[in-house]
Formats: sequence, structure tokens, C-alpha cells
Amino acid sequence: MTLPFLSVVDGHNDLPWAMRKVDYDFGARDISQHQPDLHTDIERLRAGQVGGQFWSVYVPSSLDGDSAVTATLEQIDAVYSMIERYPDQFELVTSAAGLADAVAKAGDGGPIGSLMGAEGGHSINNSLGTLRDLYRLGVRYMTLTHNDNTAWADSATDDPVHDGLTVFGTEVVREMNRLGMLVDLSHVAPATMHAALDVTEAPLIFSHSSARAVCDHPRDVPDDVLERLPDNGGVCMITFVPDFVSPKVREWSQQVREAAERAGVDPGDWPAVKEFRSSYDVPAPRATVDDVVAHAEHAREVAGIDHIGVGGDFDGVGSLPDGLGDVAAYPNLFTALSERGWSEEDLLKMAHGNVIRAFAAAEQRAVELRSTRGPSLAKITDLDRAGSAD
Repeated sequence: MTLPFLSVVDGHNDLPWAMRKVDYDFGARDISQHQPDLHTDIERLRAGQVGGQFWSVYVPSSLDGDSAVTATLEQIDAVYSMIERYPDQFELVTSAAGLADAVAKAGDGGPIGSLMGAEGGHSINNSLGTLRDLYRLGVRYMTLTHNDNTAWADSATDDPVHDGLTVFGTEVVREMNRLGMLVDLSHVAPATMHAALDVTEAPLIFSHSSARAVCDHPRDVPDDVLERLPDNGGVCMITFVPDFVSPKVREWSQQVREAAERAGVDPGDWPAVKEFRSSYDVPAPRATVDDVVAHAEHAREVAGIDHIGVGGDFDGVGSLPDGLGDVAAYPNLFTALSERGWSEEDLLKMAHGNVIRAFAAAEQRAVELRSTRGPSLAKITDLDRAGSAD
């Protein structure tokens, strides 16, 4: 079977953060040329049939308060700078209709639809006004947490303190619904996933997560959450991160972490952990395309074909599965799925159809909500006591 041009919409790419290393200077690191130190450049985006990309405007959760907001604004500025430097290759997209149009034109060499997603609720510094400002600047999803809890939501990789969402956290979700900003549940704890699903009035997404039943990593999505996506209309965008998709890599990483702790390495000191991993005497196993296929097939079985997508996390990880080493590699995944009997309709839904549909539904719901309520003026100090719900 010859695959159609898929026009992939990817949920998460960290190129803007990678560009921070060169002060966001696209002259110093010109992505119109091959960039061997990156997973992403224009030639490989075209080879990968990318029609739309959510660029992550990420800042680490070690930044907080005004520092997090400022760094997020710098990330947004970097995306605008990239679009302005390469206007024939990228166009800013802020609506589902605009994304669908970019997807339709990508096969003829049209500009890649460029959206933005803020990775971590710390980026708004507990301010719904700041959330609205990010939306005005073009941000179309926000991940509720990154690796650490926020003052109002529990992360998958931190000790729980909120039982999911606080009262203010619920208000954040409601205001995102009113705006038409997609609620992203990658990185959050299962309790937060369920709490958000309980309160959301629109489809939500996982921008870069896989299936926990296939690889038991806290960053993946449990089956009892995947089972709720059909009623919500949401989408789990399968990621390629080796630790999240390969049980063998996950087991190795846990062994290295335990050895590092015994050696006195602070697990929160990522540079030190990375150095320890590089010198560990047991080489890391390799994840493969087949590992990612297993997650796609499991998510399809549990949530259904209408509720899966792709979120590679390129330029946000140090290694990638064999066969999925950069943004040119999406056809390798879809070819593997095709060989396992996925139809052309199935592939197109996963490539872009599902996320466009969820985005459009969130926008339509926002129109309805804005007709009945105005901007929320809630403050965390009024709704929460000690950062948690009563």
C-alpha cells in the first residue's frame, strides 16, 4: 500500500527551548539548513510531511512567579521570530479552521501551520489575566503542570498535595474552556486527569503522552482515563520518548536512578544525573518504532480510533527510538501502522483529523460559554486556602 500524504499535526516540539541556547538567534542556527544538533529543521519537517506543529513555549518549573511569565513570553517571541524569518515555510495558526487550511495546503508546499502550547501552569503565575494574555498572543493549549506541582494542580512526577485540582485549578480549566484554549493533561497526575475530565466543558488533549498499560511510567495515561476520552471528545497524542514507550528503557532508567542515588547524586540535579547516566556501566537498551506502535494500538483499542494523535517531543529529549530519530521520521510510524492493517482513514485521523476535530469542538464550546459568562476574576487567594481545596 502506498501511503497518502498524511499532513501530520504534531502536538509537541521543543525547538523554541533548544533555540534558547543561542539566544533565539535563527541566524546563528539557521533551520533552513540541516541542523545535525537538532531533531528539527525545515527540510526534515517537509520530509516528515508535517502540516501543523504545536511549538512548545516551555519554561522549566524551576522558574516561578514573574520569572516564569517572562521566560514564557520570550519563548512566544521566538516562535514569532521564526515565522517572520521563514514566511514561506511557517504561518501562525490560532484556529481550527486555520489549522485545517494549513494541513490541506501542506502537500503542495504551503507553509506549516504553527501553533503554540504553554508547557506548565506555572507559566501564568496563578493569574487568570495572564492566562488570557497568553491566549491573546496565540497560545492554544496549556499543560496544567510540568514536572512539579503548581499551587493548584498535581503533577505526575511530584508528591501529590491537591488530590488533583484545587478550587482555583478548577477555575483555570473553566476559563480555558471559555477562551477556547485546549486543556493539556500531559505531565499531570491521574487524579488531576480525572478532576479535569470531571469539570471540563470541552474536549481536552494529551499533547505528548503514551499508554501506561504498555509502559508503566507516570507520564503515561492509565486505561481508566483513556476510557473517558470518547465521552469527552479528547485526544491522546502518542509520544516517542524512550522512557515512556519502552518497558526495557524504563527499567534501565530506574536502575540508573537508584544507582545514582546510592552514589549521592541528587535526582533533582538533571545535569548531574545526565552525567551519571552517560558513565553508567550498563548500556541503555534501545526503543524502536514497534514500541510506539504498541502504544498507538493499545490507545486505539481502549479509547478508539477517533481519540489518538501524535506528539513526538522532538528537541525535548536526549534520545529517540530507532526509526524515529527526527521530524523526518513520521512516515516510518505510519508505514508500520499501515502494515498492521490500519486503513487510510485511520491513519489520517491519527495524523491530523482527530486533533483538528477536538480543537474545533473546543472553539465552538467557547463561543457558547462566552455568551453566558464573562472573564473570570477569581484569585487563588480567594478560592484556595494553603494551596488546596477545602
